[in-house]
Amino acid sequence: MIPEPPRIAGPVAQPKAPRKQPPPGSWDTHAHIFGPSDRFPYTAGRGYTPPDAPVEDFIALLDRLGMARGVVVQGNAHGYDNRVLLDALSRFPGRLRGVAITDTRIAPSSLRDWHDLGMRGLRFHLFSDAGKPGYVRGVGLDVFEVFRKTMAELGWVMQIFCDWRLMSDLAPTLREVSRQMPVIVDHMLHIPTERGIGDANFQALLRLVGEGNAHVKVSAPYRLSALFPDYEDARGFHDALLAANPDSLMWGSDWPHPSIAAEVMPDDGHLLDLFMAWTPMESTQRRILMETPARLFGG
Repeated sequence: MIPEPPRIAGPVAQPKAPRKQPPPGSWDTHAHIFGPSDRFPYTAGRGYTPPDAPVEDFIALLDRLGMARGVVVQGNAHGYDNRVLLDALSRFPGRLRGVAITDTRIAPSSLRDWHDLGMRGLRFHLFSDAGKPGYVRGVGLDVFEVFRKTMAELGWVMQIFCDWRLMSDLAPTLREVSRQMPVIVDHMLHIPTERGIGDANFQALLRLVGEGNAHVKVSAPYRLSALFPDYEDARGFHDALLAANPDSLMWGSDWPHPSIAAEVMPDDGHLLDLFMAWTPMESTQRRILMETPARLFGG
């Protein structure tokens, strides 16, 4: 008998309002939606079982944070079944864009229909042997090559969850892909803070960002740091990316924060407050929260 995947905690039910409103037209560029599971069942082989976090709750979070728009990213609990995203995009076309995860059971031509609904990219997971999860999670560069031509024609983004150990070796490939489409790296490379900003893999990412060959989501500092709730040791990574190229950055809440324990569940209003404090120039806030995501996802 296959064991039930572990149940994970849900987000803070009533997040605080941010101390300072973000610029008009701001985007939350990284969130997931789950369920309702009686309508959009969770997939077999998933790594966790979340409480439902439906699209209506994410729209309410955008309103709470003062965000105009959001990007919903396919979550592992739904595997390669993107119906939950497609439904959300069809119901909130003025508020949402999407990034899917799919294997090659979907024909490249299907991406054109998804584009009409608001999908704007595909996400890929790249793991080292040391970092590989013990369950099916995402697809890799082999699948990217199947969809690459159609993605480029549609003006989509290539979004990657990249094992930090791989960045030095992957940098030439990502640099080459960036000639065809924007490349987005999730969560500041998800690198443990004890590695320090001098880590060779983080430095490889900084070079890509500085050259304009990669975008980075300055999101989820709690995935780098254990110092809840302010994650002071993650700020150096944020600052280094900001110094490298603020035009290549965007912010995301990572709501509903999958696989984070309830006792250290971040408050989304506080996460936005941290971003604003770590990014004090209003012109830079506008570039990261509004201008860059509108350029990549707004069309």
